[in-house]
Amino acid sequence: MRSLGPMGGEEVASGVGRGVEGAAVLGRSDPEAPGRSDRRELELRFEAFVGAHRERARRLAWRLLGGDTSAAEDVAQEAFLRAHRALGRFREESSLSTWFYRILVRQAANHRRWRGIRERMGGLGSADGPDEAAVEAGDPGLRRRIRCALEALTRRQREVFVLVHLEGLTLRETAGLIGRPEGTVKSHLHRALVRLREDLSDLRDGSDANGAEEELP
Repeated sequence: MRSLGPMGGEEVASGVGRGVEGAAVLGRSDPEAPGRSDRRELELRFEAFVGAHRERARRLAWRLLGGDTSAAEDVAQEAFLRAHRALGRFREESSLSTWFYRILVRQAANHRRWRGIRERMGGLGSADGPDEAAVEAGDPGLRRRIRCALEALTRRQREVFVLVHLEGLTLRETAGLIGRPEGTVKSHLHRALVRLREDLSDLRDGSDANGAEEELP
């Protein structure tokens, strides 16, 4: 299993450095692309962003992918690389964070879709399941139950639940990140909570199923 540690420090960051030369070409081909100095400043901002966000990106991918550690590392790394290649199209219309995590959520959804296709065609999915040793202490059985319940949600319900209840984003932030109206996000979240309460009803014993989210890694 590859380590995510070098991502941003060596792998992505060095790629950022190597990409500076290509930035000038990209700038000349696009009349609206930032100038050389602006592009360099953006490169430096992105390099710092990678260093500050690589663990959160891996964690979010891990949650969106149902605890597949190897796939989460691949998806997070690919999202950083895709974002770097697309820096010339970043227009500051949203924050760098919102722009990047939109790419990551889309990359995770693409990975899940292709994984499903491979499974239906009889191919092997990722060889690595949840890495129980890599998450904080808790009841492994309960974690598996919650992961299975999350897997049963639709893509949007799962994304919204993870972003709001596990990552702590507001409804407005989540709406901006996934590109949906705030009312739609609220509806997805409501349906997700209803479904999770139903699937985990035997665990409630007087407490709301929302409390089970504390057991999620």
